[in-house]
Amino acid sequence: MRFSPSFLDEIRDRVPISDVIGRRVTWDRKKTNAPRGDYWACCPFHGEKSPSFHCEDRKGRYHCFGCGVTGDHFRFLTELEGLSFPEAVQQLADMAGVAMPQPDPQAERRERERTSLLDVMEMATQFFQDQLQTANGAKARAYLRDRGLTGRTIETFRLGYAPESRNALKEHLASKGIAKEQIEACGLVVHGPDIPVSYDRFRDRIMFPILSSREKVIAFGGRAMAPDAPAKYLNSNETELFHKGNVLYNFTRARRAMSGADGAGTIIAVEGYMDVIALHQAGVENGVAPLGTALTENQLELLWKLTPVPVLCFDGDGAGIRAANRAVDLALPHLKPGRSLRFAMLPDGKDPDDLVRHEGRAPFDAVMGQARPLADMVWSREVNTGVFETPEARAELEAKLKQVASVIADENVRRHYQQEIRDRLNAFLQGQSAQRGGGGRGRFERGGARATGGRPNAQQGPRAAGTGTVSDRLARSGLVKRHQEQATLRESVLALTIVNHPQFLREEYDEIAAIDFDNRELQRLWSALLGATAAAGAGFSREYLLEQLAVQGFEPLLKNLDQQIRNAGLWTATEQAAPEDAREMYRQSLSLHKRTKALRWQKIELEREVAEATEAEDADRIDQIMRALQEVQLEIIRMENQEAIIEGFGVMSGRVKGPAFKRS
Repeated sequence: MRFSPSFLDEIRDRVPISDVIGRRVTWDRKKTNAPRGDYWACCPFHGEKSPSFHCEDRKGRYHCFGCGVTGDHFRFLTELEGLSFPEAVQQLADMAGVAMPQPDPQAERRERERTSLLDVMEMATQFFQDQLQTANGAKARAYLRDRGLTGRTIETFRLGYAPESRNALKEHLASKGIAKEQIEACGLVVHGPDIPVSYDRFRDRIMFPILSSREKVIAFGGRAMAPDAPAKYLNSNETELFHKGNVLYNFTRARRAMSGADGAGTIIAVEGYMDVIALHQAGVENGVAPLGTALTENQLELLWKLTPVPVLCFDGDGAGIRAANRAVDLALPHLKPGRSLRFAMLPDGKDPDDLVRHEGRAPFDAVMGQARPLADMVWSREVNTGVFETPEARAELEAKLKQVASVIADENVRRHYQQEIRDRLNAFLQGQSAQRGGGGRGRFERGGARATGGRPNAQQGPRAAGTGTVSDRLARSGLVKRHQEQATLRESVLALTIVNHPQFLREEYDEIAAIDFDNRELQRLWSALLGATAAAGAGFSREYLLEQLAVQGFEPLLKNLDQQIRNAGLWTATEQAAPEDAREMYRQSLSLHKRTKALRWQKIELEREVAEATEAEDADRIDQIMRALQEVQLEIIRMENQEAIIEGFGVMSGRVKGPAFKRS
């Protein structure tokens, strides 16, 4: 009887290979690391005194470094015990609790059809690869070059190009004798009862083949070349071959890389195709990505099959923080002893692609080195979202944390989380009590430690709140380019006002610490400023801050900011401004700054909704979202063309001598 690959894969997935082999060998206690699924023993195939026989649950494979024997679950039973292959399948199916398939002509026919569909997908992949090298693919090649990808990387990931023509792929496959029904079953064309003539699903897009665990192409992701395309990224629809929530991009390649030195036994989940590819080119080959959607339970289980503690790496912006929190909620019910997650949050406005392309691998490795345990993410999420100055607020915090721990299904893990929460909460509340007894200093000092109950936290500071990255198309706009290349007048006002009037830090530390600048130099300045104030406690002054910033090399930047402000006539940001004027200018500038960022995030969310609606082929929903998107774009254009930071703020108080507030 012939067994389908999907049936055999199900058995392998359900039964750890260590369970099969462990009944025949004794694991070496010194070399074996059971929580990681890494086992060593004396080889059962040849006599030896020191263990050189190795098996890994995450790979489902064994190998002896002495005699060279290697194989999987089935081969172990057939070669060691002399079972026939059907007998080995039967034994393992019993262990897995899976019923043996009955002879089913229809099932066998479906398996043959599935194999045939894989052949069609391979032909489509080759077609897209060939098109990338033609004149039609010139702009796609230029785009990939601009993204820093080498020819070798493009070939490794088999990137291609789908022509603009509505029928290029369909006609190519038809010329090879592929039936219309097969092309439709692969999801390569858009078809249906209300579509008279089917047409290519992917047009004028860079193509990313998506592979199964057996390294067969089962779907595609397409990145639009046209800036006005409704969906920047488009995935294949659900087919016999492809179920989006069960697949991770680059899964098999990352699994192989984990056994190498660079893999270090972990897996890193990032947000997009280009992040995975850029990391691979930089030497980080153990990266995977969900397919344009939030991480699913099945994808999380895939990660845990590879390693007990995968690292989830998110962009350091508002969307990244929200995605991290969704992953926290997704993982909590499924935690087990030794099985958890770590979270690596990138600097504001950065994704892995940006980071390694512009700054190399070292900064990314540093981010990975600071990855935080899931328990830290739970704590900081709940504590950073409120002020707990009343008994009622503190009781509410305690209730929230108890509720979070209660969803953990495993009794032992739940008990340890409850103990961890009690310990942190006690330390945190004791610290708050001491601060309330310390008079006016409490509010300022609490800002630096409240997220960790007094523990140092590398994620605190302006970028911990996380809002800053934008989509590629938005990033090319003048609005964002000015933010990235040179500090806008608005950002300069915010920064210099606080430097020149540091008493605002004592009064509104939390709000000021959460300011997230787009300009890279101001990001660095803000980190240094907050670090200097934390080190000084409540006893700092403007002179002290300037001295500390000068030691760290920020004196030229501060001089440039001051010159920019004075050239614009914005005297309210200078040292000579009266506190009332400086405070008013700061508040209005911050309000406009937040509005600008809110518009960006609204635009990003709408673009994602357009992509999802396009995949679902929901025309009414697409129209509704596009109307909202147009309104946001018009508002962004209005903000971009607005020359004054705050319209009409031209009437200066007599307390400051100098030009009136001028348009920048």
